[in-house]
Amino acid sequence: MLHHTFCHIPGVGLKTESALWEAGILSWDDVFDGRLKPLWPRKSEVIQHYLSESLDALDHDDVAYFADRLPENQHWRLFETFRHVTAYLDIETTGLGGPSDIVTTIGIYDGVGLHHYVHGKNLDDFARDVERFKLLVTYNGKCFDLPFIRSYLGLELPQAHIDLMFVLRALGYRGGLKGCEKQLGIDRGDLEGIDGYFAVLLWQVFCRRGLQSALDTLLAYNSVDVINLEILMVLAHNMRIQDTPFADSHRLPLPAPVEIPHPIDLDLIHKIRSTLSSF
Repeated sequence: MLHHTFCHIPGVGLKTESALWEAGILSWDDVFDGRLKPLWPRKSEVIQHYLSESLDALDHDDVAYFADRLPENQHWRLFETFRHVTAYLDIETTGLGGPSDIVTTIGIYDGVGLHHYVHGKNLDDFARDVERFKLLVTYNGKCFDLPFIRSYLGLELPQAHIDLMFVLRALGYRGGLKGCEKQLGIDRGDLEGIDGYFAVLLWQVFCRRGLQSALDTLLAYNSVDVINLEILMVLAHNMRIQDTPFADSHRLPLPAPVEIPHPIDLDLIHKIRSTLSSF
């Protein structure tokens, strides 16, 4: 989609971009072939200059170049081109960010493999490993995950960022991550109904009793979160691109199902649910 994008160029807004598409200027190649000059002679050289910069940025996987120049509500356009340097990120915590709250787990999925960073085990490795990604995809990460990581780990994450909460909200989907998943037909299987508070309880059981199955279930829950972020990102991309002339050529297939590597303790889930229902 980036090769068809012009709204990152100074002086070219979304309306002008649409006008260019309607006039048959559908890609950067059309500009370099000289098709823009007769239509917009005073601006064609300026646009060509910025597109030359854009090509150089693409060659260097410089996601920040485009993220800094695109309107924030158009950051979804980064995904298709920079998917190979994208991480889907989600954290679990003991609360909403109070003085005593901690990050218990950080999950990263890169479209191929899952990586988990757990408090008291390998959480410090996260800072090193996340550096290899140039684009982060979260749900409500702008308001929660990234500020929490910044506060708790003292770690700035300078990567470009797509917060799916805002992308999906603009498409009419609300109700939190799980609510959006349900509306879009995504099934969580054995983890249906498990939420962030339940994740806190699983961590507490692990800490109090040293029960590995509690940690495994927590990691399974977090795994589903980050894996589903890719599915949601693809669905959102396809819905957004539907309003452009490129829906047929740039529609992305849904990701293949991913096997969760962590076993789920269904008996433990039942016991915690029973305890909750007694209150």
